[in-house]
Amino acid sequence: MPKANCSTVKRDKRFQMKRILVIGYGNPGRLDDGLGPALAEKISTLNLPNVSVDSDYQLNVEDAAQVAEHDLVILADASTDAEPPFTFTPLEGEKGGLSFSSHSVSAPQLLGMVEELFGKQPEAWVLAIRGYDFNEFGERLSAKAGQNLEAAVEFLKKRLQ
Repeated sequence: MPKANCSTVKRDKRFQMKRILVIGYGNPGRLDDGLGPALAEKISTLNLPNVSVDSDYQLNVEDAAQVAEHDLVILADASTDAEPPFTFTPLEGEKGGLSFSSHSVSAPQLLGMVEELFGKQPEAWVLAIRGYDFNEFGERLSAKAGQNLEAAVEFLKKRLQ
């Protein structure tokens, strides 16, 4: 499937009538690294039908159970190299991500765990929102990252309504 950006926004019938999970992850205390949780917060206020929203600092092994309960999963995170304002790409699972000491996992490892542990293969996408400022502490977004966040929210809103 091709990448999508803000110029390809349209209502997506594939996303309708599915149990959808949006997970925004990142560290809000590291400036633009908080784009994922900021997206999750904004999407949760829309009260979209069939859409569950969660956020955390990182993806964890425990997220696999929640992902397995959904038909479609969107994982939103800040990116230092995504094409602005964001990219939206399909995600495939990567097997072998489970170990005794796994505390955080990558998005492909998480999806692989869902298949290995629960026998489920939900459709999954990565929403990589372009950020710019990551090297300081503070709970704010840069102006450009804030604009990219708004574009990503509008994109998802139109696809998920």
